[in-house]
Order: sequence, then C-alpha cells, then structure tokens
Amino acid sequence: MARRCEICGKGPARGNNVSHANNKTRRIILPNLQEVRAKVDGGTQRVKVCTRCLRSGKIEKAA
Repeated sequence: MARRCEICGKGPARGNNVSHANNKTRRIILPNLQEVRAKVDGGTQRVKVCTRCLRSGKIEKAA
C-alpha cells in the first residue's frame, strides 16, 4: 500500500520524459505524500495522505 493516499487513493502516474530532441522515455510521477498523525475512529493513527487531502481538510490531524 506504499505510495498511495489512504484517503483518496491517489497513486503513481505514468508518463514520458520528453527531451528537446523530442525523444521519449518512460517515467513515473509520484504523488506528494506526507505521513501524518490523524484521528481515525476515535484514536490516533499514522496515515499516508496526499497534500491535496491535507489542504482541503479531509482529515483531522491529531495534536
């Protein structure tokens, strides 16, 4: 379950590196995940959350 947001499920995306000569090689774009302590089911738990979910307030951070 690594490299995946536990709230929205956002994970790695695939694409291409494109050079000035228009050569294309495969690459992986990783989401910006942060491991935070959040309130889950009345207790605190460490969860991997993308920064979009953190910013939009989809989780409540533990003190």
